[in-house]
Amino acid sequence: MNDFNKSQPYNNLPLLPPRADLETKEVLTKTIKASRALAQLNGAIRNLPNPSLFLDTLHLQEAKASSEIENIITTNDDLYQAVVADKKFNNPATKEVISYKEAIWLGFKKLEKKPFITTNLCVELVQCIKQNTAGIRTTPGTTLSNTKGEVTYTPPSGEQVIREKMANLETFINENDSIDPLIKMAISHYQFEAIHPFSDGNGRTGRILLLLQLKLEQLLDIPALFLSEYIIDHKDQYYKGLRAVTEKNDWSKFIIYMLDMVETTAIKGLDRLESIIRLMEITGQEIKEKLPKVYSKDLVEVIFKLPYTKRQNLIDIDLGTPKTVGNYLSALEEEGFLKSVRVGKEKLYLNQKLMNILEN
Repeated sequence: MNDFNKSQPYNNLPLLPPRADLETKEVLTKTIKASRALAQLNGAIRNLPNPSLFLDTLHLQEAKASSEIENIITTNDDLYQAVVADKKFNNPATKEVISYKEAIWLGFKKLEKKPFITTNLCVELVQCIKQNTAGIRTTPGTTLSNTKGEVTYTPPSGEQVIREKMANLETFINENDSIDPLIKMAISHYQFEAIHPFSDGNGRTGRILLLLQLKLEQLLDIPALFLSEYIIDHKDQYYKGLRAVTEKNDWSKFIIYMLDMVETTAIKGLDRLESIIRLMEITGQEIKEKLPKVYSKDLVEVIFKLPYTKRQNLIDIDLGTPKTVGNYLSALEEEGFLKSVRVGKEKLYLNQKLMNILEN
């Protein structure tokens, strides 16, 4: 047992690496399965003719699920329409989800320039998510509660203490190569959530860090994993696992939970990616047969980049004049490939079959 008291700031949160037997037989067996599933997904991404094609869609799906964990709820329709249409965000939840998507993108860009995960990067991420100038928590009194309002955890308090814990986490992430990278990712995730360095946005920042660590360890080229979907489906286990580490130094259950999350979401991600590619190939072939004058590889790519598209998207990639691309979209709608919807003053075109894959 340790000196943890849920009502007192956990300033004695142990530094990393943990003093525990991390690589048990059960953990190592699960690590192999998770690594294999992740490698298959990453291999499939690398073999795509245009790996960045689905990036926006993948980022938005992860952003939507991660925000849902914080009870920030939006629909796929609202989300994709807001991205494609030139309209103001009417829904604050949609705005937050789009900010989260931008934070994922920001993190990946930063990592490509400088392959280190730092406290400053975490601050940049939370500022992007929250669209404010938030920094490390300085005011005392932060507590975490359950649905009944009972305090379940009080994170470390005091800016200096928080910064020291974050500096230790930074060193562990970037320099400790003696632990398998997926096990290291699970440990780092626990530690970040336990430090709880910000007043708000910790959960979402922590989930972006999962994707960034996979990138840092060269296990995933682009963030094609919907990790947050798994947490939504197994929320109780997630919080029980975190508590077991804090209260009993029991790392095993939490690490296995995190490895199962990687394995399950990688398998699902691969399946989803293959479904989209298959649909794209079939749709391309059908457009070629039914509308040979409309068909081009670029046109098919643009209607699969996001579930919604509009004339300007086709103009931007030089597919023709406004009138020409308008005719293309009308022809695609007549043949049942797209369905038009009005959003404000704009007409958008929905690829319903693509949306169906994303919603299942």
